[in-house]
Amino acid sequence: MREREARNRYHLELTGTLLLYAGVLTGSIYLANPLEPGLHRTLIVLLPIIPIALFFWVTARQLKRMDEFVRLRTLESMAISSGVVGAFSLTYGFLESAGFPKLSMFWVWGILGTSAFLVGAYRCLVKR
Repeated sequence: MREREARNRYHLELTGTLLLYAGVLTGSIYLANPLEPGLHRTLIVLLPIIPIALFFWVTARQLKRMDEFVRLRTLESMAISSGVVGAFSLTYGFLESAGFPKLSMFWVWGILGTSAFLVGAYRCLVKR
């Protein structure tokens, strides 16, 4: 499979996965809010994990489709982004002990995504 075809296929699969995630997340919030805390509510709240697992599967498939150079660059970018998240988490942990407000774990995914985007954008600019 050619690189462009693989990328287009990945974007299609990723878009479908993200739309499924948005739908399941919205539905789970709608269904879980009126329920009392307990097993049923917990299971409904955890439903968005299924499309998230699908997201990882789609991403792993794309990594297998890539040629070695692109795969290496992608994994390097992921490693840099993971380092950014680790440094932020550690630093903010110290700041929390200094009185800063506690942050939700939802911030981690947003920071990872943002840092991955910024690393990719920087690499594209430097490549030119």
